[in-house]
Amino acid sequence: MPIDFRDGRTFPRRGREPLDGVLWLLRMTDKGRAAAAGTIHDYVYPCPMDRGVMERWGVSPAEFDAALAANADDAGMLAWLRGRVDGAQIEAANRWLLETKGENLDRQDREERVA
Repeated sequence: MPIDFRDGRTFPRRGREPLDGVLWLLRMTDKGRAAAAGTIHDYVYPCPMDRGVMERWGVSPAEFDAALAANADDAGMLAWLRGRVDGAQIEAANRWLLETKGENLDRQDREERVA
């Protein structure tokens, strides 16, 4: 997945796109990698939604950044998360995103032209 968002036409993956039942992980991974590479453009990482998900997972931004540095792909990030966070915490974050932040997800989809 590209992590250079400076062209204004390339976007992080959708927050609703699951990876093995985990929402937001792909989007936050894209944004975190772009931030580390200096190619995040006008996105914010960690934004309030990133922090809300991390809080529900029981993970700090520094821990997530360390995981990004140690895991080069989605499979590695998923394995790290599954080894660190239990299913109840993942479900709590998913519920928070869908039930509390649904309007934010819809806005992101509109802004990033996702059908």
